[in-house]
Amino acid sequence: MRKVLVVFLILLVGGVIAADRIGVRMVQNEIGERVAAQYDLPRRPEVTIHGFPFLTQAIGGEYDRIDVAVGDYTQQRVTVKDVRIEMRGVQAPLDQVTAGNTANVVVRAANASAVIPYELMRQYAPKQVTGIKANGPDLQVDLSGSLGGLPVSGTAVVSVEATEGGVRFTPRSVGTGGVQIPVNLVRQQLAWTVPVRDLPIGSRISRVEVTPDGVRVAATAQNVNLGALAAG
Repeated sequence: MRKVLVVFLILLVGGVIAADRIGVRMVQNEIGERVAAQYDLPRRPEVTIHGFPFLTQAIGGEYDRIDVAVGDYTQQRVTVKDVRIEMRGVQAPLDQVTAGNTANVVVRAANASAVIPYELMRQYAPKQVTGIKANGPDLQVDLSGSLGGLPVSGTAVVSVEATEGGVRFTPRSVGTGGVQIPVNLVRQQLAWTVPVRDLPIGSRISRVEVTPDGVRVAATAQNVNLGALAAG
């Protein structure tokens, strides 16, 4: 009898685990479908619900952490890459979620990030910029052409910052033919902005980081109402 009970318990636990994993996959797929529809994405993003057991979180209506890998994201005809969203403390009452109601779904803390690729920077850069690459915390750009009627062929070190109008690129030093040019003379002509202001959590970009793939931008938001975002 003891062996029978042990086998029964093993099967029961296995069934609960299987049901838990099936449930989490179904919800992940549903979240992915809704995110894709809300942001008009070409494909369903990859969603990962962390924490075990999932069923306990679902019944309790609060999830420890949910990650969404969006991939490419286009806003106002500007496409950024590798968009990731990390949500912690997601309060989603089970009865409302099953009814498709997101009005009261609140995220305690949300972090989003994306990469502005170098080819996108080039699209908005002045015509004198012929190449862009990482240079520590800054960017190094190759220059060719003319400024103010003077020929220019050299490099510039460019700083990156988040502004109200988007991500701003501003030269810090400019050299041509081995000679440093006073940056005040050319700053305005060589500065540019990529109009990426917001990420999918509805928050303005507040952090930037130069990487080999481009400039990674990030935003953080607290107490995000997903229903309000959907309505917007």
